[in-house]
Amino acid sequence: MKTKTQILVELWQEARTRFSNQLLNLVEADLSKKLLPSPNSVGFLIRHIGDVELLFAKNVFGAKDTKVIAKTVIAQKDTGEWTNLTELINYTNHSFKVLKSIVEKQIDVDWETVIKTKEFGVKSKAEAFGRIISHTTYHTGQLAIINKYGMV
Repeated sequence: MKTKTQILVELWQEARTRFSNQLLNLVEADLSKKLLPSPNSVGFLIRHIGDVELLFAKNVFGAKDTKVIAKTVIAQKDTGEWTNLTELINYTNHSFKVLKSIVEKQIDVDWETVIKTKEFGVKSKAEAFGRIISHTTYHTGQLAIINKYGMV
């Protein structure tokens, strides 16, 4: 029988393929695409997903050694600097590995632990994990639409 952690990791990994599969088909020129009047580019959204995964690893799941400068969260807007596809893919591969590593260390009772953040208030770790899953899929949908219909 699988643990809660194993089941939740499988759920998250499957949901995240909606994001990782899109990365396989991008070219660097796609990163600057925007769908006006939205201010966010494809590159910004990719970086933002990585930033938030690292923030979750550190602030929700306690990966205290995780270093993160969440530039997209700090700036709160697209600064136009997210134009290197290799760097963005490496960054989101790193953010995935860091988050996966700390999530896999959770034991069943940990999922009921209540945490508090300024971003979304008081939640159990299980609820917070639902938040990161939905965050990634939400922005992945935006990314797909911008890449399909957006202009540089």
